[in-house]
Amino acid sequence: MLTNGTNGAMVRRLLLAVLVLAGACRAPPERGTAATTADVKAAQASRTATTQLAQAGAWPVDPERTVVTVIVRRAGPLARLGHDHVITSADERGSVWVGPIPARSAFELELPVDRFEVDLPGARASAGAEFGAPVPDEARAGTRQNMLRREVLDAAGFPVITVRSIAASGDWPQPVIRLEVTLRGARREFEIPVSIELDATTVVARGEVRFNQTDFGMAPFSVAGGAIQVADTLEVRFEIAAQAP
Repeated sequence: MLTNGTNGAMVRRLLLAVLVLAGACRAPPERGTAATTADVKAAQASRTATTQLAQAGAWPVDPERTVVTVIVRRAGPLARLGHDHVITSADERGSVWVGPIPARSAFELELPVDRFEVDLPGARASAGAEFGAPVPDEARAGTRQNMLRREVLDAAGFPVITVRSIAASGDWPQPVIRLEVTLRGARREFEIPVSIELDATTVVARGEVRFNQTDFGMAPFSVAGGAIQVADTLEVRFEIAAQAP
């Protein structure tokens, strides 16, 4: 993960190297023709964006203020006999690069799968009134065991989930960010609006994304021939906080 100065410097050097190589691979203008004004402006903008991102220091993610919350809903003919669950992350790692505009900023977040918790009372209370009823400890333990097994998150085979930004548009404080999520070795992209709080020393990003478990090769848990099952669609809410070094 990109959580220290050394890794941050390596990433910035790689970004610069990739852009230099990309420029080198372009076909040169035909002999006797000059580059157009648009070409020159695009090259200048690219160099400026790269320089500013490279100069933006990495802000480490604050795990005390960062949390990813997954809302897991019940389904099936006998859904009323089951529970809706609130899954929360812990020990998050990562970095945020804060540029002058969203397009020149980036982040990467790493979530240890074995640190996910199920139906903590505080998490259920924060998730909304519909989650006010507590879940028995036995049900919580069983749900966590099912969640980590091979058919679902496969914690043994894929111990980390990675979320990173690959593009951004718009302006502070509500840009649109394109995310890449790597889960169980599968990568999927999502474009979502994000709310940003930013000052000289702190940045906090909040947003929400929905996706289907089956899109990542997971098999939603079910019992009694599907009479009680976990809904395929997951609702993921996140709050990512980072501090200036």
